[in-house]
Amino acid sequence: MKIALLGAGRIGRVHARAISDHPLAQLACVSDAFPEAANSLAAEYGVPVMTAEDIFASAEIDGVLIASSTPTHCDFLERAARAGKAALCEKPIDLDLARTRHCLGVLAEHPVTCALGFNRRHDPQFSALKQALEAGRIGELEMITITSRDPEPPPAEYVAASGGLFRDMSIHDLDMAVWLLGEPVTEVTVSGSCLVDPAIGEAGDLDSALINLKSASGKLVSISNSRRACYGYDQRIEVFGSQGMLEARNETDTRLRFTGVEGVVEERPQWFFLERYAQAYVREVGDFVTAWQEGRAPLAGAQDGLAALELAEAALISYREGRRVLLSEIR
Repeated sequence: MKIALLGAGRIGRVHARAISDHPLAQLACVSDAFPEAANSLAAEYGVPVMTAEDIFASAEIDGVLIASSTPTHCDFLERAARAGKAALCEKPIDLDLARTRHCLGVLAEHPVTCALGFNRRHDPQFSALKQALEAGRIGELEMITITSRDPEPPPAEYVAASGGLFRDMSIHDLDMAVWLLGEPVTEVTVSGSCLVDPAIGEAGDLDSALINLKSASGKLVSISNSRRACYGYDQRIEVFGSQGMLEARNETDTRLRFTGVEGVVEERPQWFFLERYAQAYVREVGDFVTAWQEGRAPLAGAQDGLAALELAEAALISYREGRRVLLSEIR
Protein backbone atom coordinates (compact mmCIF):
# COMPACT_ATOMS: atom_id res chain seq x y z
CA MET A 1 0.00 0.00 0.00
CA LYS A 2 1.53 3.30 -1.10
CA ILE A 3 0.76 5.97 1.49
CA ALA A 4 1.30 9.72 1.23
CA LEU A 5 1.97 11.55 4.48
CA LEU A 6 0.24 14.91 4.87
CA GLY A 7 1.96 16.65 7.76
CA ALA A 8 5.63 16.42 8.76
CA GLY A 9 5.45 17.60 12.36
CA ARG A 10 6.00 15.61 15.54
CA ILE A 11 3.16 13.14 15.04
CA GLY A 12 3.84 12.98 11.30
CA ARG A 13 7.33 11.70 12.07
CA VAL A 14 5.86 8.96 14.27
CA HIS A 15 3.58 7.86 11.45
CA ALA A 16 6.38 8.01 8.87
CA ARG A 17 8.37 5.49 10.91
CA ALA A 18 5.35 3.21 11.35
CA ILE A 19 4.60 3.25 7.60
CA SER A 20 8.19 2.61 6.58
CA ASP A 21 8.52 -0.27 9.05
CA HIS A 22 5.38 -2.04 7.86
CA PRO A 23 6.17 -4.88 5.43
CA LEU A 24 3.08 -4.25 3.29
CA ALA A 25 3.22 -0.44 3.26
CA GLN A 26 5.41 2.10 1.53
CA LEU A 27 5.89 5.76 2.38
CA ALA A 28 5.31 7.29 -1.05
CA CYS A 29 5.90 10.96 -0.35
CA VAL A 30 5.62 13.76 2.20
CA SER A 31 3.68 17.01 2.10
CA ASP A 32 3.59 19.89 4.56
CA ALA A 33 2.65 23.55 4.55
CA PHE A 34 6.17 24.28 5.84
CA PRO A 35 8.69 23.30 3.14
CA GLU A 36 11.56 22.91 5.63
CA ALA A 37 9.66 20.27 7.60
CA ALA A 38 8.60 18.40 4.47
CA ASN A 39 12.09 18.46 2.97
CA SER A 40 13.72 17.25 6.19
CA LEU A 41 11.40 14.29 6.67
CA ALA A 42 11.37 13.35 2.99
CA ALA A 43 15.16 13.34 2.89
CA GLU A 44 15.29 11.12 5.97
CA TYR A 45 13.25 8.44 4.19
CA GLY A 46 14.46 9.03 0.67
CA VAL A 47 11.04 9.96 -0.73
CA PRO A 48 9.87 12.97 -2.75
CA VAL A 49 8.02 16.02 -1.49
CA MET A 50 4.68 16.50 -3.23
CA THR A 51 1.89 19.05 -3.02
CA ALA A 52 -1.50 17.98 -1.75
CA GLU A 53 -2.93 18.64 -5.21
CA ASP A 54 -0.48 16.25 -6.83
CA ILE A 55 -1.07 13.62 -4.15
CA PHE A 56 -4.80 13.51 -4.69
CA ALA A 57 -4.36 13.50 -8.46
CA SER A 58 -1.81 10.68 -8.47
CA ALA A 59 -2.98 7.25 -9.58
CA GLU A 60 0.08 5.71 -7.89
CA ILE A 61 -0.95 6.62 -4.35
CA ASP A 62 -3.38 4.27 -2.59
CA GLY A 63 -3.97 6.19 0.61
CA VAL A 64 -3.13 9.22 2.69
CA LEU A 65 -2.22 9.59 6.33
CA ILE A 66 -3.45 12.98 7.52
CA ALA A 67 -1.22 14.33 10.30
CA SER A 68 -1.58 17.99 9.43
CA SER A 69 -3.21 20.73 11.53
CA THR A 70 -6.82 20.15 12.59
CA PRO A 71 -8.36 22.84 10.32
CA THR A 72 -7.13 20.88 7.27
CA HIS A 73 -8.56 17.50 8.26
CA CYS A 74 -12.03 17.77 6.74
CA ASP A 75 -10.75 19.16 3.46
CA PHE A 76 -8.13 16.42 3.10
CA LEU A 77 -10.59 13.68 4.08
CA GLU A 78 -13.15 14.87 1.54
CA ARG A 79 -10.55 15.18 -1.21
CA ALA A 80 -9.26 11.69 -0.41
CA ALA A 81 -12.76 10.24 -0.59
CA ARG A 82 -13.54 11.92 -3.89
CA ALA A 83 -10.23 10.66 -5.28
CA GLY A 84 -10.97 7.12 -4.12
CA LYS A 85 -8.03 7.01 -1.71
CA ALA A 86 -8.05 5.39 1.71
CA ALA A 87 -7.39 7.74 4.63
CA LEU A 88 -6.10 7.52 8.17
CA CYS A 89 -6.75 10.87 9.87
CA GLU A 90 -5.53 12.16 13.20
CA LYS A 91 -8.22 13.25 15.63
CA PRO A 92 -10.33 15.31 15.72
CA ILE A 93 -11.98 15.40 12.31
CA ASP A 94 -12.81 19.02 13.10
CA LEU A 95 -13.53 21.15 16.17
CA ASP A 96 -17.00 22.02 14.83
CA LEU A 97 -19.83 19.46 14.92
CA ALA A 98 -21.63 20.78 11.85
CA ARG A 99 -18.45 20.71 9.78
CA THR A 100 -17.69 17.19 11.00
CA ARG A 101 -21.16 15.97 10.06
CA HIS A 102 -20.83 17.47 6.60
CA CYS A 103 -17.52 15.65 6.15
CA LEU A 104 -19.12 12.35 7.14
CA GLY A 105 -21.79 13.02 4.53
CA VAL A 106 -19.11 13.30 1.84
CA LEU A 107 -17.50 10.09 3.08
CA ALA A 108 -20.87 8.34 2.85
CA GLU A 109 -21.26 9.50 -0.76
CA HIS A 110 -17.75 8.33 -1.67
CA PRO A 111 -17.04 5.23 0.44
CA VAL A 112 -13.35 4.52 1.06
CA THR A 113 -11.43 2.92 3.90
CA CYS A 114 -11.37 5.68 6.51
CA ALA A 115 -9.62 5.24 9.85
CA LEU A 116 -9.42 7.78 12.67
CA GLY A 117 -6.41 8.24 14.92
CA PHE A 118 -7.80 6.96 18.21
CA ASN A 119 -4.53 5.18 18.82
CA ARG A 120 -5.44 3.99 22.32
CA ARG A 121 -7.76 1.36 20.87
CA HIS A 122 -4.61 -0.24 19.49
CA ASP A 123 -2.64 -0.24 22.75
CA PRO A 124 -1.76 -3.84 23.76
CA GLN A 125 -2.95 -3.44 27.37
CA PHE A 126 -6.20 -1.74 26.44
CA SER A 127 -6.81 -4.26 23.65
CA ALA A 128 -6.35 -7.14 26.10
CA LEU A 129 -8.73 -5.46 28.53
CA LYS A 130 -11.36 -5.06 25.80
CA GLN A 131 -11.01 -8.71 24.75
CA ALA A 132 -11.35 -9.94 28.33
CA LEU A 133 -14.38 -7.72 28.83
CA GLU A 134 -16.07 -9.05 25.70
CA ALA A 135 -15.24 -12.62 26.74
CA GLY A 136 -17.29 -12.11 29.91
CA ARG A 137 -14.34 -12.29 32.30
CA ILE A 138 -15.98 -9.87 34.77
CA GLY A 139 -19.58 -10.82 34.09
CA GLU A 140 -21.92 -7.91 33.46
CA LEU A 141 -20.09 -4.60 33.07
CA GLU A 142 -21.28 -1.99 35.56
CA MET A 143 -18.68 0.78 35.92
CA ILE A 144 -15.59 2.12 34.14
CA THR A 145 -12.96 4.38 35.68
CA ILE A 146 -10.52 6.11 33.33
CA THR A 147 -7.53 8.10 34.60
CA SER A 148 -5.76 10.26 32.02
CA ARG A 149 -3.29 12.93 33.14
CA ASP A 150 -0.60 14.68 31.13
CA PRO A 151 2.84 15.15 32.70
CA GLU A 152 2.83 18.92 32.25
CA PRO A 153 0.49 21.57 30.84
CA PRO A 154 0.82 22.78 27.25
CA PRO A 155 1.65 26.42 26.48
CA ALA A 156 -1.29 28.79 26.73
CA GLU A 157 -0.96 29.64 23.02
CA TYR A 158 -1.47 25.96 22.21
CA VAL A 159 -4.58 25.83 24.41
CA ALA A 160 -6.13 28.78 22.59
CA ALA A 161 -5.98 26.95 19.24
CA SER A 162 -6.55 23.37 20.42
CA GLY A 163 -10.28 23.45 20.96
CA GLY A 164 -9.86 23.14 24.72
CA LEU A 165 -9.41 20.30 27.18
CA PHE A 166 -12.48 18.31 26.15
CA ARG A 167 -11.87 18.37 22.37
CA ASP A 168 -8.10 18.10 22.58
CA MET A 169 -7.34 15.80 25.53
CA SER A 170 -10.52 14.25 26.93
CA ILE A 171 -11.69 13.19 23.47
CA HIS A 172 -9.38 10.15 23.64
CA ASP A 173 -10.90 9.10 26.97
CA LEU A 174 -14.43 9.70 25.72
CA ASP A 175 -13.70 7.42 22.78
CA MET A 176 -12.31 4.76 25.10
CA ALA A 177 -15.46 4.98 27.22
CA VAL A 178 -17.77 4.39 24.24
CA TRP A 179 -15.52 1.62 22.90
CA LEU A 180 -15.49 -0.25 26.20
CA LEU A 181 -19.18 0.32 26.95
CA GLY A 182 -20.28 -1.08 23.61
CA GLU A 183 -23.41 1.06 23.75
CA PRO A 184 -24.29 4.76 23.40
CA VAL A 185 -23.80 7.32 26.14
CA THR A 186 -27.01 9.18 26.96
CA GLU A 187 -25.91 11.83 29.47
CA VAL A 188 -22.83 13.77 30.56
CA THR A 189 -22.08 15.67 33.77
CA VAL A 190 -18.83 17.58 34.30
CA SER A 191 -17.09 19.37 37.13
CA GLY A 192 -13.96 21.30 36.25
CA SER A 193 -11.42 23.83 37.46
CA CYS A 194 -8.23 25.59 36.53
CA LEU A 195 -5.83 24.32 39.21
CA VAL A 196 -2.54 23.91 37.34
CA ASP A 197 -1.78 26.97 35.23
CA PRO A 198 -3.62 30.32 35.53
CA ALA A 199 -2.64 31.12 31.95
CA ILE A 200 -4.85 28.25 30.77
CA GLY A 201 -7.79 29.82 32.58
CA GLU A 202 -6.96 33.20 31.06
CA ALA A 203 -7.06 31.51 27.64
CA GLY A 204 -10.65 30.46 28.40
CA ASP A 205 -10.00 26.81 29.20
CA LEU A 206 -9.66 24.52 32.21
CA ASP A 207 -6.90 22.10 33.15
CA SER A 208 -8.63 19.72 35.57
CA ALA A 209 -11.92 17.89 35.06
CA LEU A 210 -14.07 15.05 36.32
CA ILE A 211 -16.39 13.75 33.60
CA ASN A 212 -19.25 11.40 34.45
CA LEU A 213 -21.11 9.50 31.75
CA LYS A 214 -24.21 7.30 31.83
CA SER A 215 -25.00 4.80 29.11
CA ALA A 216 -28.32 3.78 27.60
CA SER A 217 -28.61 0.81 29.98
CA GLY A 218 -27.43 2.73 33.04
CA LYS A 219 -23.74 1.79 33.07
CA LEU A 220 -21.50 4.43 34.64
CA VAL A 221 -18.16 5.93 33.55
CA SER A 222 -15.90 8.27 35.50
CA ILE A 223 -13.03 10.08 33.74
CA SER A 224 -10.34 11.98 35.65
CA ASN A 225 -8.33 14.46 33.57
CA SER A 226 -5.48 16.74 34.58
CA ARG A 227 -2.95 18.69 32.55
CA ARG A 228 -0.25 17.92 35.14
CA ALA A 229 1.02 14.75 36.79
CA CYS A 230 4.48 15.42 38.24
CA TYR A 231 5.40 11.73 38.05
CA GLY A 232 4.74 11.19 34.34
CA TYR A 233 1.98 10.24 31.92
CA ASP A 234 -0.79 8.68 34.02
CA GLN A 235 -2.86 6.31 31.86
CA ARG A 236 -5.00 3.76 33.70
CA ILE A 237 -8.33 2.04 33.12
CA GLU A 238 -10.43 -0.02 35.51
CA VAL A 239 -13.56 -1.89 34.46
CA PHE A 240 -15.77 -3.31 37.20
CA GLY A 241 -18.48 -5.90 36.80
CA SER A 242 -20.68 -8.45 38.51
CA GLN A 243 -17.90 -11.06 38.65
CA GLY A 244 -14.75 -9.05 39.10
CA MET A 245 -12.55 -6.24 37.87
CA LEU A 246 -10.00 -5.70 35.11
CA GLU A 247 -7.20 -3.13 35.27
CA ALA A 248 -4.83 -1.64 32.69
CA ARG A 249 -1.94 0.00 34.50
CA ASN A 250 0.76 2.54 33.70
CA GLU A 251 3.70 1.46 31.58
CA THR A 252 7.28 2.00 32.77
CA ASP A 253 10.50 1.66 30.81
CA THR A 254 11.43 -1.75 32.23
CA ARG A 255 8.53 -2.66 34.58
CA LEU A 256 11.18 -3.27 37.23
CA ARG A 257 9.99 -3.35 40.83
CA PHE A 258 12.27 -3.33 43.91
CA THR A 259 11.12 -4.84 47.21
CA GLY A 260 13.25 -4.44 50.33
CA VAL A 261 13.25 -3.28 53.93
CA GLU A 262 12.57 0.29 52.79
CA GLY A 263 9.41 -0.81 51.03
CA VAL A 264 8.35 -1.42 47.44
CA VAL A 265 9.64 0.90 44.73
CA GLU A 266 8.64 0.96 41.06
CA GLU A 267 9.77 3.15 38.20
CA ARG A 268 7.76 6.21 37.33
CA PRO A 269 5.38 5.96 34.36
CA GLN A 270 6.77 6.73 30.94
CA TRP A 271 6.89 10.46 30.42
CA PHE A 272 4.40 11.20 27.61
CA PHE A 273 2.31 9.83 24.76
CA LEU A 274 5.11 9.20 22.27
CA GLU A 275 6.71 6.71 24.66
CA ARG A 276 3.56 5.32 26.23
CA TYR A 277 1.73 4.65 22.98
CA ALA A 278 4.67 3.80 20.70
CA GLN A 279 3.31 0.31 20.03
CA ALA A 280 -0.20 1.64 19.57
CA TYR A 281 0.89 3.91 16.70
CA VAL A 282 2.56 0.99 14.94
CA ARG A 283 -0.51 -1.21 15.36
CA GLU A 284 -2.78 1.64 14.23
CA VAL A 285 -1.01 1.87 10.87
CA GLY A 286 -1.05 -1.93 10.61
CA ASP A 287 -4.80 -2.00 11.14
CA PHE A 288 -5.26 0.71 8.49
CA VAL A 289 -3.25 -1.26 5.94
CA THR A 290 -5.02 -4.57 6.54
CA ALA A 291 -8.45 -2.89 6.62
CA TRP A 292 -7.72 -1.44 3.17
CA GLN A 293 -6.44 -4.76 1.85
CA GLU A 294 -9.35 -6.77 3.24
CA GLY A 295 -12.07 -4.23 2.50
CA ARG A 296 -13.20 -4.17 6.13
CA ALA A 297 -13.88 -1.37 8.58
CA PRO A 298 -10.87 -0.21 10.62
CA LEU A 299 -10.89 -0.46 14.41
CA ALA A 300 -11.69 3.25 14.70
CA GLY A 301 -13.49 5.13 11.95
CA ALA A 302 -14.98 8.52 11.11
CA GLN A 303 -18.26 7.75 12.89
CA ASP A 304 -16.29 7.12 16.08
CA GLY A 305 -14.73 10.54 15.65
CA LEU A 306 -18.16 12.14 15.46
CA ALA A 307 -19.39 10.24 18.54
CA ALA A 308 -16.41 11.38 20.62
CA LEU A 309 -16.77 14.99 19.44
CA GLU A 310 -20.45 14.97 20.41
CA LEU A 311 -19.46 13.85 23.91
CA ALA A 312 -16.77 16.54 24.08
CA GLU A 313 -19.36 19.15 23.09
CA ALA A 314 -21.76 17.86 25.76
CA ALA A 315 -18.93 17.97 28.33
CA LEU A 316 -18.17 21.60 27.46
CA ILE A 317 -21.83 22.60 27.79
CA SER A 318 -22.11 20.76 31.12
CA TYR A 319 -19.03 22.53 32.47
CA ARG A 320 -20.11 25.98 31.30
CA GLU A 321 -23.74 25.68 32.38
CA GLY A 322 -23.24 23.55 35.48
CA ARG A 323 -25.81 20.92 34.58
CA ARG A 324 -26.37 17.43 33.24
CA VAL A 325 -26.48 17.36 29.44
CA LEU A 326 -28.47 14.77 27.51
CA LEU A 327 -26.88 13.60 24.27
CA SER A 328 -30.26 14.06 22.61
CA GLU A 329 -29.60 17.82 22.93
CA ILE A 330 -26.41 17.47 20.89
CA ARG A 331 -27.63 15.07 18.23
